[in-house]
Amino acid sequence: MYALAFGIGTKNARDEWLEVYFPAPLFHPEPALVDTVASVVDYQGGNVDIETDTTRLQTLSQIWSGNSHASLMTQLAKTVRPVVVTILETDGKPQTTPETYLKLHLLSHRFVLPNQQNLDGIFSLLPNVAWTDQGAVDLEEIDQRQLQARMAGTVLEVAAVDKFPKMTNYVVPPGVRIAHSARVRLGAYLGEGTTVMHEGFMNFNTAAMGPNMVEGRISQGVILGAGSDLGGSASTAGTLSGGGEIYITIGKNCLISANAGTGIPLGDNCTIEAGLYITPGVIVQIMDEHKNTVKSVKARELAGQDDMLFIRNSRNGAVECRTNRKAVTLNKTLHGHN
Repeated sequence: MYALAFGIGTKNARDEWLEVYFPAPLFHPEPALVDTVASVVDYQGGNVDIETDTTRLQTLSQIWSGNSHASLMTQLAKTVRPVVVTILETDGKPQTTPETYLKLHLLSHRFVLPNQQNLDGIFSLLPNVAWTDQGAVDLEEIDQRQLQARMAGTVLEVAAVDKFPKMTNYVVPPGVRIAHSARVRLGAYLGEGTTVMHEGFMNFNTAAMGPNMVEGRISQGVILGAGSDLGGSASTAGTLSGGGEIYITIGKNCLISANAGTGIPLGDNCTIEAGLYITPGVIVQIMDEHKNTVKSVKARELAGQDDMLFIRNSRNGAVECRTNRKAVTLNKTLHGHN
């Protein structure tokens, strides 16, 4: 069994799911627990969503009396919102909105890393909604909701119109700092000790393994290794636009300086100087300090190698790669978020 979770969701007037919050998802749950749930909610196998009711939740609470599962069932039985149990027998292509939300939760709960699970087709399963101070609102219903709020003497605050919600409304990982929560989407993986500053951005299906300093943009599919620093306005190439198929990984103890970026994977202990963007096709002069020779290659030929220092020659504009003799070291006090 891949995953199992009970969630509280929001539906629109057409009885369609807008979003689902899974407070305690289970990754690879114990078979006995799955069997218990199956017997109560009439689960017949496969990847499914089963909207459940108070009676079933109370039954599960009685069966699990005295443990954490029972407490959650008791709390869910009291809600007036729709409750769904989502069961994923396999890591198949998502078919529903609750399935998609569960997989995004698994990432932000640190159960899986980016690119380790099937997320094919999720954009068509995530409705574009208005994220307000009253929760998710269907765009066809937003005008009426705003009017109702005004008539009641209040204002319906619309923070965003998007398919993805911010992560912190669903998951707050321990040991992290996020200066601007709207800039981290649900489905991001933030490791212990990670700091995301105000202009830092983490898309869904990304990871900062921790500890990390994120002041730039981590695009979909990108993994930032432990101890690495993504400087202000720096960026990493993703795969959502432009036809790119190579997932970018940045190794441990790397520095992507301010306004710099990379479109190739980097190994450990690499540095890219400020303002320099390394794309796969850029011509790089490899400097061999021992032999005092220079060799020109395309940057893609250096992908994944360790100890690289990329700089631009200030005299002739050539991009050079030398041996990086000093790796970045993050401030331990700054990234201790207990």
